Amino acid sequence: VYSNTGGQMSKSTPRAAVAKFAADGKKTCKKDMAMIAMSYGSVYVAKVSMANPNHLVKAMIEAEAYDGPSLILAYAHCINHGIKMPNGIDEQRKAIDCGHWNLMRFNPALAAEGKNPLSIDSKEPTLAYADYAYGENRYKMLKKINPDEAAVLMSEADADTQRKWKLYQELAKGYEDLVK
Repeated sequence: VYSNTGGQMSKSTPRAAVAKFAADGKKTCKKDMAMIAMSYGSVYVAKVSMANPNHLVKAMIEAEAYDGPSLILAYAHCINHGIKMPNGIDEQRKAIDCGHWNLMRFNPALAAEGKNPLSIDSKEPTLAYADYAYGENRYKMLKKINPDEAAVLMSEADADTQRKWKLYQELAKGYEDLVK
């Protein structure tokens, strides 16, 4: 959501989350900024989280070394999610484990060396999306006011994460074929 404008829904708001102008839960999946940036082919892109500090540092070092634009997307937990801030890293870990936030790096310089530029650094999702999401107010609110709709949207959000995981895996394989 756009916190500086009163919590409005944006294209980056996840499906099933409640926000201003999405009081009944966002119906569509969120845009994938990493995918959009990778489509240029000349931008270093990474999705990182403090739940994996080694990955975060590696991505920052690679981004700084890349001779071109770099975009690092970092998962940021928020007090408005209704979590206790000391538990923020645990919440980030859940986001990774369910596939909501896949750790990855895309380094176009590797393609120039005949290597695969896309590295998927998360494991396959092992946690149900609901096990992550219902730890946050933005999802719990809908479950309280409309449990049937929440269940439908949560199922669709889980399918989104599975589909996105498979898409990134296929992209990584495709790049592998291109650089052979």
